[in-house]
Amino acid sequence: MKLGVLSLGCDKATVDSERLVAEFVGHGAEVTRALGDADVILVNTCGFIDAAKKESIDALLQAARMKTEGRCRAVVAVGCLVARYPEELRRELPEVDYFYGFADLPRLVPELVRHGFLAEAEVLQPGERVFFGTAPHVRYLKISEGCDHTCAFCAIPLMRGKHRSRPLEALVREAQLLEGQGAREINLIAQDLGHYGRDVPEGPRLPDLLRALLAGTSVPWYRMLYVYSAGITAELVDLLVTERRLVPYLDMPIQHAADRMLEAMRRPERQRSIRAKVALLREAVPAIAIRTTALVGFPGETDADFRELVEFADELRFDRLGAFAYSAQDGTAAAALTDDVPEQLKQERLGELIEIQRAISAERLEETVGREVDVLVDGPAEEGSPAPVVGRSAWQADDVDGCTYLRGNGAAARQDAPRPGSFVRARIVEALDYDVVAEPLA
Repeated sequence: MKLGVLSLGCDKATVDSERLVAEFVGHGAEVTRALGDADVILVNTCGFIDAAKKESIDALLQAARMKTEGRCRAVVAVGCLVARYPEELRRELPEVDYFYGFADLPRLVPELVRHGFLAEAEVLQPGERVFFGTAPHVRYLKISEGCDHTCAFCAIPLMRGKHRSRPLEALVREAQLLEGQGAREINLIAQDLGHYGRDVPEGPRLPDLLRALLAGTSVPWYRMLYVYSAGITAELVDLLVTERRLVPYLDMPIQHAADRMLEAMRRPERQRSIRAKVALLREAVPAIAIRTTALVGFPGETDADFRELVEFADELRFDRLGAFAYSAQDGTAAAALTDDVPEQLKQERLGELIEIQRAISAERLEETVGREVDVLVDGPAEEGSPAPVVGRSAWQADDVDGCTYLRGNGAAARQDAPRPGSFVRARIVEALDYDVVAEPLA
């Protein structure tokens, strides 16, 4: 059986897809990139915001068309959107053959075996994952599932459930398997990395896991994504100072800076605590890059609230800031509030914040010109790029941040061009708004 895969949404969903595809492969499936050649198409849906929901519906309809335009015999829908709206999807999309939410996933593969799509099970190693992307040197390790935070705007707990930490030993073993598949950078992900182990009495915490991963593998780069400010402890900061394989980078979502809005959003931080954690990180790790996210247009946000957010962002000068406009999500606490910020005003505020951050990013990158950095090579750059090879420095996370273009090695197709997954020492020679250009050192 040939399996086609459409994996949508966040990197956590990508990990889910890789694990599920491994189960399919363990039952005789062969992964194909051409949906028209697939016997079964698996769609991992996203239900986070309205745009993601639409993308998921479109992907399901695209897969269903392959039942008449290709050789597809079955379409399988899994993931967050299915978890949120199982009955509605079954009613509105009869073209899709199977719907499985997170609670039902253990039944999916046995069901396909019973219907003759898959063979009986082969033996898989615990933590086995099948990579089906384009850059196997960059991988993600999901250390927990679900979320215990009660942010008013977020539906993730409704889809993913309560926070559940994965066993430390299983995570080390999974990291070893990823390294065996060629991983040179492993990004640690969860809804909040700082909550790791809190559901296990006397269990290991995030610093314990980091030490175990470093001891159990030789992966050059480990990167931490999604750490709430409360999880940034002195012990964690000490590890960032002493462990060179922990890249000096942290993704710390704040969502807002006005205390009134943080309280309305049911966020655990306040401006004072956010400011203190940023100062702690920058004092201890001067080279650290801090990424954050902000939400504009939440119900009740006034011009004064927004100005406070803008002034805070301008003062703290985050290296990266992803901004989003609020949209009500079914079942959340905020959905019961009056959405009193007009859509046009939301978009104006969003545009202003993005433009301010663009200028901050450009200024901060300009400060890096002349600096020597290690660049993890991702591969040939796209046509029209500033240089033939593209990669990332330690302060550029995969997919969400800018990149480092490498010039000076001739055409990317040359045999002596640096290979994807290799590290190149280079000097930054030019800064753009979000990217930099560097020249390899001899």
